[in-house]
Amino acid sequence: MEHRFVIQLALLVAAGWLAIGGAGLANLRRTRVVAHGLFPAGACLGVLMFGVGLYGLCAMAGEAQTVVLPLGLPGLPFHFRLDALSAYFLAVLGMVSAGVSAFSAGYFRKGEGTPPGLLCFEYHACLASLALALLADDAYSFLVAWEMLTISATFLVMSNSRIAEIRGAAFLYFLISHVGALALLLCFGLLQANTGDYTFAAMRAQHLTPFWASVAFLLALAGFGAKAGIFPLHVWLPEAHPAAPSPVSALMSGFVLKAGVYGLLRTVFDLLHLQIAWWGVLMLALGLFTALLGVVFSAIQSDMKRLLAYSSIDNIGLMFVSMGLAVLFRSFGMNGLAALAMTALLYQIASHAAFKSLLFIGTGAVLHATGERNLGRLGGLIHRMPWTAWTVLAGALASAGLPPLSGFVSEWLLLQSFLFTPALPNSFLNMSVPVIAALIALVAALAGYTMVKFFGIVFLGQPREASLARARDAGMWERAGFCWFVAATVLLGLLPVQIVRVLAPVTRQLAGADLGAAVSASRWLLLAPTSVDRASYMPAVFLAFFVCCCALAWLLVRRFYHGRLRRAAPWACGNPFVTARMQDTAEGFGQPIREIFAPFFRIERHVPSPFDAQPTYRVVAADRTWAWLYAPLARGVQRVGALALRLQAGRIAVYLTYSFVALIVLLVLVRR
Repeated sequence: MEHRFVIQLALLVAAGWLAIGGAGLANLRRTRVVAHGLFPAGACLGVLMFGVGLYGLCAMAGEAQTVVLPLGLPGLPFHFRLDALSAYFLAVLGMVSAGVSAFSAGYFRKGEGTPPGLLCFEYHACLASLALALLADDAYSFLVAWEMLTISATFLVMSNSRIAEIRGAAFLYFLISHVGALALLLCFGLLQANTGDYTFAAMRAQHLTPFWASVAFLLALAGFGAKAGIFPLHVWLPEAHPAAPSPVSALMSGFVLKAGVYGLLRTVFDLLHLQIAWWGVLMLALGLFTALLGVVFSAIQSDMKRLLAYSSIDNIGLMFVSMGLAVLFRSFGMNGLAALAMTALLYQIASHAAFKSLLFIGTGAVLHATGERNLGRLGGLIHRMPWTAWTVLAGALASAGLPPLSGFVSEWLLLQSFLFTPALPNSFLNMSVPVIAALIALVAALAGYTMVKFFGIVFLGQPREASLARARDAGMWERAGFCWFVAATVLLGLLPVQIVRVLAPVTRQLAGADLGAAVSASRWLLLAPTSVDRASYMPAVFLAFFVCCCALAWLLVRRFYHGRLRRAAPWACGNPFVTARMQDTAEGFGQPIREIFAPFFRIERHVPSPFDAQPTYRVVAADRTWAWLYAPLARGVQRVGALALRLQAGRIAVYLTYSFVALIVLLVLVRR
């Protein structure tokens, strides 16, 4: 009970975000007050929420704190609960919100098409709704916070509502989110098992049969998967992320997607009393296909934000793969291996939140400085925007999974989980899992390829447009956001032993075991998730070796070449005039991927006529999910709507006939 103040402080931070949003409405068009006053205040609350989450993980030792607030309907108060899982996600939310809010203080200069005060309200309402959803301990308060999250995020996506494409992207997100919310409502209805008690405590006490537990799992997978962006419910993500302002894209990719992962973890490992093996197989299959689809589409994009949006789909797929492995191990009673897969998942969540938020705010800085987000019109910005370039490089290296940054640790832990799958008592899984591990390695390689394309085309080479010479680097507030996320990315990569120890209460709550003892048995510099004999990783030693190699190369060059530079014109196939048009383009980078993975795409080519005065060649690679699933579904809805309109346009006598026939049918059924 001595830690009761922790949950109260978390609720106060959420209330503080709402208060900042209200202050934004009071200063609707005062850009300076909103940007330099309210957003920095929101960043400070984000740092406080980060501290609250860390304290809840480290000091509460798995203890749960609850509080009941009389804010709901009569007989339906709001129940809130802080445990290890919610504390961890609150810490990640605080980390993301602090960096994005600090960057927003320098980014939102004209409100991005919406009055800055209104944008401030929508942004901080989104943060508050996320915090309340993480703390909710009953279905009623959770769904209220979930709906508040959906509405606020929809308006954030629709900030520049004058553009039809942006309105369409916001509507698509709103529609799919509400389809998911309907599935969650049905899921919670099953979990309460006709008791009328919608608190999570009552749901934990229920013991559903395997059939009804599986139905609840499928509903949760659909409902939370819609928010996370899992296939085939991912179609809103590459539309909404490019449409939203860059800080909003950073928040959505950095944490809103993780809200779906949190909900699924809460349902599968906390509210349901059992885990079944085929649940894990299904999540493995969906996660693997989502990751492969995301990274392939990311590799062929020529729009910065759309590239990062598809990259987020790839990362979410890997998280579902980790969760599927944890379910598989848990279903066979292999709690230690389930803890390893769960640790990989939790590490992925924090790592992706840091480096993907960094990449999105980096694209925001480039977009503000150049007015361009098309890769074909950028290049050479490392000379004009060195702060942005070097910090984005850290995010790109982490996203590519290179050591010693955070992305490598999370992927290494995931691959370590796959090394133990031969211990599963199922021959089919033992044969198929190595193939899945190979595909995961392919996804990681393609992710590195995509990041080379992203950073190289935007920041290296020559400027592809003359207007890029006027680009200016990020300001003070934007640099503060960059440094915050770079620090998080580097520390997550260099201190994996300490982070795994911090994650021990979460894995113990969800998987029934943790890696704390295993990593504590080795030195603090050595990460050995099971034993040193099986596998180990020393990020600090790797970093020191890398720095020494670079220093040695620099000294050798200085000693043997005496610091002299020799300049010569590059060889260009005999052409003496080297221009920016001779550089590799985004389309050129993506062409091999487009040819190899052609079945993934619905390709439309525009080939010019030989007689065109200004010939242009255009290739559009669309997602087949639209043509195979959503287009037939839309046609079916239109037919049903047309039938409803035909029935509605009838006469009163016809309506009375319908009512009379329905009454007769009901009477017959009741009599039987």
